[in-house]
Amino acid sequence: MVAQSLADLWQGFGVALMPANLMWSFVGVLIGNLIGVLPGMGALSAISMLLPLTYTMSPVPAILMLAGIFYGSQYGGAIGAILLNLPCHPPHAITCLDGYPLTRQGKGGTALGITMMASFFAASFGIVVMIFASPLLVSMAFRFGPPEIFAIMLLGLVCGGTMSRGSALKGIAMTIVGLLVGVVGTDTNSGTTRFTFGFIELSDKVELVALALGLFGLSEFLRSVNRMDVVSAGSLNLRLRDMRPSRTDVKQSLMPALRGTLIGTLFGALPGTGPTITTFIAYAVEQKIARRPERFGQGAIEGVASPEAASHSKTQVDFIPTMSLGIPGDATMALILGALLIQGIQPGPQLITEHADIFWGLIASFWIGNVLLVLLNVPLIGVWVKLLQVPYRFLYPAALFFIAIGVYSTNNSLFEVGEVVVFGLAGALFLALDFPVAPILLGFVLGPMVEENFRRSLLLSQGDMSIFVGRPISASFIALAGIVIAAQLFFACRGAMRRRLNTVRA
Repeated sequence: MVAQSLADLWQGFGVALMPANLMWSFVGVLIGNLIGVLPGMGALSAISMLLPLTYTMSPVPAILMLAGIFYGSQYGGAIGAILLNLPCHPPHAITCLDGYPLTRQGKGGTALGITMMASFFAASFGIVVMIFASPLLVSMAFRFGPPEIFAIMLLGLVCGGTMSRGSALKGIAMTIVGLLVGVVGTDTNSGTTRFTFGFIELSDKVELVALALGLFGLSEFLRSVNRMDVVSAGSLNLRLRDMRPSRTDVKQSLMPALRGTLIGTLFGALPGTGPTITTFIAYAVEQKIARRPERFGQGAIEGVASPEAASHSKTQVDFIPTMSLGIPGDATMALILGALLIQGIQPGPQLITEHADIFWGLIASFWIGNVLLVLLNVPLIGVWVKLLQVPYRFLYPAALFFIAIGVYSTNNSLFEVGEVVVFGLAGALFLALDFPVAPILLGFVLGPMVEENFRRSLLLSQGDMSIFVGRPISASFIALAGIVIAAQLFFACRGAMRRRLNTVRA
């Protein structure tokens, strides 16, 4: 099997290195990188706008270009999140929590250097997994039915609700807010509309791009509206060599990047799970096992390395359920799935054998594209750093313009621009009251999937709740969720007892 995989990969490099295919891969990663950096833009918007271009292209270059935009935007999105606190792609929302404080401390170059190293390592690991473990991962994916997917989502919600700084109750409350926002729209089973308040535009759903950019982009503008200086005086002198992290930074980031890579690979093999949950869980794991969890949210390098590694390994492995099962992990993968269908290619287990040039050419292009991204980002990093020298009174109005353009271009709807305003005001209010806004995004992403798979499971079992504990995989994930809750209660009780003893001694 290994020899056959290597032979297929060699054939894939022959396909990916053809001049036309190589050119479109370069175009894809370049556009993805630039789009990822621009506030308000993202892979979803870029692929939506460029999808009609693929109608007249051959299948291989079309898919290579769209895939390049997808993983190229991950690099660019990390730059925007770290330098400007603007997550143009929802998975990078968690990177803002520690990446932006590092920039404000004058360590933005270090954060970007660690991000690039962790991302390239994670992407390479994900590619290796795709090469040698695709048949095994596909067979495992078939074992995940509605009960198993519900159990995974439940574990993600439990981790997400308790991962934020400060009060765990506030984190849980924000997760519930995200769940409520996530169920706005039309019920897929009954066809009735819920929580639309008379707005027809909400009968579909609340747009993920509008929610993310409102909570993290506009709210930051509202908090900084009276600030006239630049981000940090130390960041003005950033040079290329500032991207080289110290030995201490590498040592602190090595194991978090490895753990994030493994988490991203695990979730990448599961259908129906997007990269957002992966980054949130990777961040939560690092915070829980850290010796000093209070550092997270204040500029912990581990809080950048682990989520970014998880995002990139997930991005690569995410193509396994999309192409082998026809199940996209998120909206962007759904667009790539649509591009395959437009080209007359039916995703499924037979795709690897029937369209070997596309599958193995795509895998080979991942490595080529990631090398191109590293080569592109190193000389261009000075351009991104220059953005920090622009005063807020110029920078954020320009960011708002790109946010409005990016949100409007997704569905050509001014109503969604209004959604950004509403969520931006709400996010600024939550931040002023010291409520974390990151769990809202997680609850929003997982809410519809939790509800859908919960109801499907009960339909399969005819209302018997024991289906969730009667199947080994779902029972294991539910047990893990119970352990996380028990651990939270234990640490909360122990902290309360310590505070009481300190008060008595005082």
